[in-house]
Order: sequence, then structure tokens, then C-alpha cells
Amino acid sequence: MRKFQVTIQFEMNDEFAALVPPHRTYINRLIEKGIIDHYVVTMETQRVWITFSAEDKKDVVKYLSKSPLFKYWTYEIDELFMVDGLHYRLPVVQLN
Repeated sequence: MRKFQVTIQFEMNDEFAALVPPHRTYINRLIEKGIIDHYVVTMETQRVWITFSAEDKKDVVKYLSKSPLFKYWTYEIDELFMVDGLHYRLPVVQLN
């Protein structure tokens, strides 16, 4: 599996807000399946960042398009060369 970073721009309105609960259910399902590694939203700039594990960009678009919020989004998909961080490492061994 390859890693992809999706950057989404959106504009919040009442119709959008009503679709957030079913969207969160869908995102939670993808997280539980290991398809989404990270899901981050900022309301300050109305932007979302999602890190996907997928075969290619077409698969990422397929996952995105199943969200109830898809029609409200402008997005970019970038394939990642390297992903590193605390959550990708083995836990530190602590001797008692």
C-alpha cells in the first residue's frame, strides 16, 4: 500500500452541517479498516487533511466520493514519499 495526503477545502453552511454525522460515521469506518491513518479538521481555515493508505490515486478518489460531503469539497491528492512519526515507531522499552 502507498500513502497519500489529501487536502480538502470546504465552506460550512447548514446543509453541510447536517451531513457531518453520516460523514463522521463513514470516516470512522475507514479509520477502523486501516484505510485512513489520520483525519484532521480546522474550522479556522475550513480545511481537512487526511492520510490514506491505498493502491493509487483512483482508489483515494473512490473513497472520497462515497462521503456525503464530497460535493462540497475542493481537494488535492499527493502521493507521499515518506511518512514517519511517533505512531509509526515501536514503543519505547521502559525497565521497571
